[in-house]
Amino acid sequence: MKKPTLLIVDDDEGIRKQLKWALEEDYTIFLASDKESALEMISTNKPDLVALDLGLSPHMSGETDDEGLEILHRVVKRDPLTKVIMITGNENKEYAIKAIQMGAHDYYFKPIDVKELRLIMKRAVHIQGLERENIRLREELVQKKQFAGMVGWSPAMQDVYKQIEGVASSNVTVLIEGESGTGKELASKAIYEKSDRGKGPFVVINCGAIPENLLESELFGHEKGSFTGATGTKIGKFEQAEGGTLFLDEVGELPLSLQVKLLRFLQDHQIERVGGKQPIKLDVRVIAATNRDLEQEVEAGRFRKDLYFRLNVVRILLPLLKDRFGDALLLAYHFLDRHRSSQKRKITGFTPEAEKAIQTAEWKGNVRELENRIRKALIVTQGPMITEKDLGLENDQGIISFSLKEAREELDKKYITMALKNSKGNISKASRELGINRVTLHDLLKKYAISMPTGDDDE
Repeated sequence: MKKPTLLIVDDDEGIRKQLKWALEEDYTIFLASDKESALEMISTNKPDLVALDLGLSPHMSGETDDEGLEILHRVVKRDPLTKVIMITGNENKEYAIKAIQMGAHDYYFKPIDVKELRLIMKRAVHIQGLERENIRLREELVQKKQFAGMVGWSPAMQDVYKQIEGVASSNVTVLIEGESGTGKELASKAIYEKSDRGKGPFVVINCGAIPENLLESELFGHEKGSFTGATGTKIGKFEQAEGGTLFLDEVGELPLSLQVKLLRFLQDHQIERVGGKQPIKLDVRVIAATNRDLEQEVEAGRFRKDLYFRLNVVRILLPLLKDRFGDALLLAYHFLDRHRSSQKRKITGFTPEAEKAIQTAEWKGNVRELENRIRKALIVTQGPMITEKDLGLENDQGIISFSLKEAREELDKKYITMALKNSKGNISKASRELGINRVTLHDLLKKYAISMPTGDDDE
């Protein structure tokens, strides 16, 4: 079995030799006497453990007494799973505690008892192994809880997956509805990948992101000379999707003039380029998505009723993230694994408080908001784990920080106080406003220790 690697950093040659002699049977040992050599060893050898002298002599590299803490900071930033054990004298206890707060695994006071230090290191290696196994299992879990690139295994998403499986093999038009950030494009791609058209092109266009005067040409293409600036023939998104799937995102933003042309294609599978005279027959499946209520848009005259029925052959409604029980934390770890490597951050996970905050947040921006918060947290976090503060999920951010009973009591107190204020302290008027009798109101005033404003007790 491969031995764990240990870097011993101490400016006392006697201590370095003592620890090397005592520990080399259990560890592959590297030695460093100052910050520069220590950082070079860490970069080159990536040790599992670091035994670090907190009180490195500043004259060794001409810097400050915080040499040990500087090395600790660099180690934790490079890989939070590396276990750093600070070795210090009693006079440096305050610095040792600070080191723990910065991410050190443990600290040990001089003089060194090798047997005790060996036990601390053995425990550190064991914990490190558990943490690595936990990360491996978590990554496996995220992989297992995916469906064609969609992460989540809540009952709400299981229903979505069943609908996708059911509709994928056919060529019918699908309308995907859901609020912004719920994953409509991912759902459309899942339908495409599960379908017989999975080897054909998958073309995406956001109907709300392109100016109206350019959108027709983007969708249907144009002929040379059809308008000023049309110096050549252009192939539109429909033709690009030949033999595959066209995803029309935010189809509710499509102008009425183009709704007619889309309806014509859905009816006879033909298009005409701008300035063209010949219809072009195409084999393209259309999947559309919207965050609008298209029935309301039809009633308001902003969306054609006949087009709505053509699009709404099969309707898939994506749930809000807050309604996907258990998926928020799964997604959080998925996004953490995805983005920490690109941002070169070795964050191990979330604190328990952060995990609770993730699971209880309202997530008004749904999955997109969750991903954006994690990307931001990876930039601002200073420790090995992301906190609820890093995520910006404090109590005023929609987190449930009290029980339902406590919430009801707070609401009771608020309404009683308002009623008493409105009635100027008149119990009879306040009780009528609250819909309770005077005796009950008196009991509640006593229960919640609410003081009476100045006024009459009766009418």
